[in-house]
Amino acid sequence: MTLHKEGRSIVAIFFVVLLAINLLVYFFISANPFVTYILGSVSFLIFLFVVRFFRKPSRVLVTDDNAIYAPADGTVMVIEETNEDEYFKDKRIQVSIFMSVWNVHINWFPISGIIKYYKYHPGKFLVARLPKSSTENERTSVVLEDKNKRQILMRQIAGIIARRIICYAKEEKEVNQNTEIGFIRFGSRVDLFLPLDSKIHVKLGQKTTGTQTIIATL
Repeated sequence: MTLHKEGRSIVAIFFVVLLAINLLVYFFISANPFVTYILGSVSFLIFLFVVRFFRKPSRVLVTDDNAIYAPADGTVMVIEETNEDEYFKDKRIQVSIFMSVWNVHINWFPISGIIKYYKYHPGKFLVARLPKSSTENERTSVVLEDKNKRQILMRQIAGIIARRIICYAKEEKEVNQNTEIGFIRFGSRVDLFLPLDSKIHVKLGQKTTGTQTIIATL
């Protein structure tokens, strides 16, 4: 496990700021051992949380032309037939994965193929568990087309804590299954919109592991 590139500067900033606060308190406010211990312990826990949030796990990447792998670590919170009005403008099976602040926040491409559509949408920062966050929150939409011309839409959605979505997708770029599509900072969700004949392999409330859990087969 390593530190993700999107978190290196943030981790460095937190380290410098927390160290400066501890030194200022010790030399200019209070040299009391108890105060020093408490502040140091709290600072260490904060720093540990930030490092943990930006962790990049080591995983064996697998590929399957007919499988749709989980694009994120988290919990399946939606499996339903719905209207997708942004790109397909027809009925699709929606599968949504909620990421808490304790999950790895890297996102991965669920299939291999060509990026046929990409759009960033500015928006609100509602609680990511709410259904309307899928269309009202800050988000990105990416449509992938595999070699058999089958298309799925993946949507990265910011949550109430998240304030930045990072997406590496570019239209007409060819991508490989389970490579990184981006990163969402501090709590969010990912929606998948799949063809109606997709066979779903997950259940509501199930925990997913990005690049490892098979969400569905085409």
